[in-house]
Amino acid sequence: MLIKWRVPKTIQWIVKLFFIYLFIFTLFRVATVVWFKPATTGYMELLPAFWLGLKYDLRWISFILFPIAIFSVYPRFSPFKGELPKRIWTYYLGVITLLVLFFYGADFGQFAYVNARLNADALIFAEDPQESLQMVWQSYPVIWILVGLIGAVMMMVWMFRRTHVEVEGKNVHIHKFSYRRRWHLAAILLLGWFMYGFLTAKPLNFFRAFSLNDEFKSNLALNPMQNFFTTLRFREPDYHTRAHDYYPLMKDFLGMANPNRQTMDFRRLALPDTRALECKPNIVLVICESFSMYKSSMSGNPLNSTPYFADMCRKGIFFERCFTPSFGTARGVFATLTGIPDVQLGKFSTRNEAAVNQRTIINEFEGYDKFYFIGGRSQFNNFSGLVRNIHGVNIYEEGDYKSPKVNVWGISDKNLFLEANDVMKKQQKPFFAIIQTADNHRPFNIPAEDSAFQAPQVHPDTLMKYGFESQKEFTAFAYTDYCFRKFMEAASRELYYENTIFVFVGDHGVEGNASEMYPKAWTDQRLSDEHVPLLFYAPGLLNPQWRKEVVSQIDVLPTIAGLIDMPYLNTTLGRDLLNPLKKENLAFIMYHAPGWIGVVNDDYFYRKNIRIKKDELVPVREGLSPLSKQAEDSVKKKLSVITSGIYETARWMLVNNPNHVKK
Repeated sequence: MLIKWRVPKTIQWIVKLFFIYLFIFTLFRVATVVWFKPATTGYMELLPAFWLGLKYDLRWISFILFPIAIFSVYPRFSPFKGELPKRIWTYYLGVITLLVLFFYGADFGQFAYVNARLNADALIFAEDPQESLQMVWQSYPVIWILVGLIGAVMMMVWMFRRTHVEVEGKNVHIHKFSYRRRWHLAAILLLGWFMYGFLTAKPLNFFRAFSLNDEFKSNLALNPMQNFFTTLRFREPDYHTRAHDYYPLMKDFLGMANPNRQTMDFRRLALPDTRALECKPNIVLVICESFSMYKSSMSGNPLNSTPYFADMCRKGIFFERCFTPSFGTARGVFATLTGIPDVQLGKFSTRNEAAVNQRTIINEFEGYDKFYFIGGRSQFNNFSGLVRNIHGVNIYEEGDYKSPKVNVWGISDKNLFLEANDVMKKQQKPFFAIIQTADNHRPFNIPAEDSAFQAPQVHPDTLMKYGFESQKEFTAFAYTDYCFRKFMEAASRELYYENTIFVFVGDHGVEGNASEMYPKAWTDQRLSDEHVPLLFYAPGLLNPQWRKEVVSQIDVLPTIAGLIDMPYLNTTLGRDLLNPLKKENLAFIMYHAPGWIGVVNDDYFYRKNIRIKKDELVPVREGLSPLSKQAEDSVKKKLSVITSGIYETARWMLVNNPNHVKK
């Protein structure tokens, strides 16, 4: 047909290339459905996502082919004008195809890891190439992936050449006709239309995907290149906030006695009360890698992965509904040590020079020696930059230990605990020690020296039913419990043990199927990403309590400080969880990539999107009576205001809570 219409060979070739790329893009979208579609989502429900996804794909295919169309307006640049232009355009398509397949491969891995499209957050890993590359090498079959990628590109290049030969062959007997530029103009206009947005009144952009009102459908529609290049703009911090507008609300929420709206003063001096321990106990704060609550024994998970820690929880003050402000180790450590949710988009606050200099309540522990233990390099994610806000801190990291390195994350968690114990048992003064674990993370290695540890073998279907993606992940989670036991057994034999408060908190949770343990919001709205255990353990000092109210990771340090017989200054959003005057049980949560912010309280999870006008309210406990429309609107309005208040105040605090603040 194209020959009959005397369409130039270049345009014929572009048409064939167009459908080749469209087939590839559609194939990846179908694969996303096959591998990641939620069980509760029907196939017919996905048709709008496929239609919108087609528009995104047409846009990016047009970006790829537009240079060929525009340059070939001039005959000498046509891929059919000679061997050199043909070779140049074939190499161009080969390089572009390599990039496209790389993006889709990385996107597939990102989706498998955090259930979200590839976005500019991935550049975070480029800031720590040593650990990132080692983690990938130790976790995935890199050689086979590269072989597959190169093979796919070679096959595609062969296909491009083959279509070129076919077009040349079908036109060889056609009488030579003039170079018809009107066909090139038509092709350029059509590709331009696709780049603007096929059958759309307004330019097609990233935010259109969120109009589907469903996280999976939005992710399915988005093209990974559209998602990645759009989110690049979010990596630059935005310091313009509306914190001043929400100061009166936050004053009441934080219980501030002497507020000053003009100076935006958030300082609260807390004096010791009847709960304070006069014995100046040591503090050991353990930040536990990927310690997801629904995977643990404390949630009632039948796989009973953490029986030892569950027994500890029954003997300490345990909060069964603690939530981290966001997903990610760097964000979790930042929130724990500063009391501020890391609400910066696109980049960790530990990597932002304007935000990493933060005041921490740990400096209020006068007369205490300070320690930070990490099995790998403290420079990863610039943990060292954050931790050095602690005055006089002693950092122990890879290279300071006797134990051998087992993987990219350094020494094993068991040896990290035991070597930290060897340091702490020698201390003559009270101390505040932070131990940051890492083994419950890919590549999920169990050291050969711990062959005595054996996790039960579980059928894959059972693992999936109760929230684990593989036997290897389950074994690593159970190994964490083994490491806790070895640590506490070693510590209990030392003199410091009886006068020490051990605090365990997850750095973040892990997305997955939590439907057997918790309401739908844990799975559908991904509360499992942030739900972690929080335990204060000191059998000789604290009476056991199993607490059911919602609390936040940012509350850890104020709660620890409230247990000690000393005044302390709090300048952030964290609150003392054991203070009976504390108002409202809630935790702020943010999903950075899609732009969701919200709060979870004892009854509901409310969230709204900062990029589009969409919000939702879902129950977080069973047995709640359905709300009338009026009552639902009232709850939404209240939670929306506190969500915005915390978000805007946190944004302000990131650059207005420097380490030099004094009492």
